[in-house]
Amino acid sequence: MTDQPDLRHGESRSVDTNSSVVVDLREYKQSKDPLPVTFHRRELDAILWIYGRMVGEGEWRDYAIDHLKDKAVFSVFKRSGEMPLFRIEKNPKLSAKQGAFSVVNTSGMILKRGHDLNQVLKVFDKQLKLVEK
Repeated sequence: MTDQPDLRHGESRSVDTNSSVVVDLREYKQSKDPLPVTFHRRELDAILWIYGRMVGEGEWRDYAIDHLKDKAVFSVFKRSGEMPLFRIEKNPKLSAKQGAFSVVNTSGMILKRGHDLNQVLKVFDKQLKLVEK
């Protein structure tokens, strides 16, 4: 015989509900779909300061910001229908190595990389200009 009650005689059987687990919905969503990498306010301020200066010099005319799951990218354009002249990237996975911040040109060459965004942005202090052939 079993220890369970005989249901034929009107006795009820209880189900053990203590085995359920409470999960924080925020933590669950982040584990399934992690938040994208973004620029912090101070980082964006430094980038937009450079962007404003270059627009004033007539070098840049448009920009785009992409927040991806592995990196954030600020792209600058001479004309909006073209490839970006430069990409300012933040990749946190590289922060322990060469640095999370980098400036990449149209051909994909990394012009400068480092841990400090302001130091990386100094690459624009030199007069970088697009040379059209």
